[in-house]
Amino acid sequence: MFAIALIDASIIGASAVSLSTAYAIGDVLSLKHSLHRKPTDAEAFYSVYCGLIVIAAGLVLTPGAPLGLLTNAVQTLAGVLLPSATVFLLLLCNDRAVLGPWANDHWLNIFTGGVIAMLVILSITLTASVLFPNATNETVILAILGGGCLLAVLIALTTLLFKGRSGKTVTPVKKVDPALRNDWRMPPLDELFPARLSLATRTWMFVLRAYLVLAGGLVLVRIVTLAIGQG
Repeated sequence: MFAIALIDASIIGASAVSLSTAYAIGDVLSLKHSLHRKPTDAEAFYSVYCGLIVIAAGLVLTPGAPLGLLTNAVQTLAGVLLPSATVFLLLLCNDRAVLGPWANDHWLNIFTGGVIAMLVILSITLTASVLFPNATNETVILAILGGGCLLAVLIALTTLLFKGRSGKTVTPVKKVDPALRNDWRMPPLDELFPARLSLATRTWMFVLRAYLVLAGGLVLVRIVTLAIGQG
């Protein structure tokens, strides 16, 4: 029964991850992408979808493949990339042109900012423990957590102190009456204003990208090193 459950989970996981990746690539490259379309009408979408499944199946069926290492590596990379996805989600949740009356209010942004700060701190801790497993003991981990929390508090206080000096909102859209929530519909993409980010937002986005490049690159180097060592 346990083996049947694992097979079922693996089939669902392979289909879901490959399908979501194919949809994401279709969105980024503006390709036709939908399961409602015929394969002849969305060749690139179905090619990516089937290709990812074939690659994954070939990797799993390869004799001697370090599947345990690959599983841990994927989880580590997911932990490193999670804060960036949360930041983009927060920016989207504050875009009144898209969400209208469903956009975040001030207090929800404060709560979400705290959650993102904790995710970044945990991501840094995870990256350090993977890159330097022998040097990352309990004292180092507590120092990273404590220093990260202190830095997050200082950044929050600085942001509140200089609030209102950085200029304009993300989009030039007026606040929508909350009573319109039940009837709100997102406008067509060609009718939306281009997103306008403040200087502070651009700065923190640059810092986040630099961290992702550095941490993700170091984790990949570590993974390749371990894979070569096992081979």
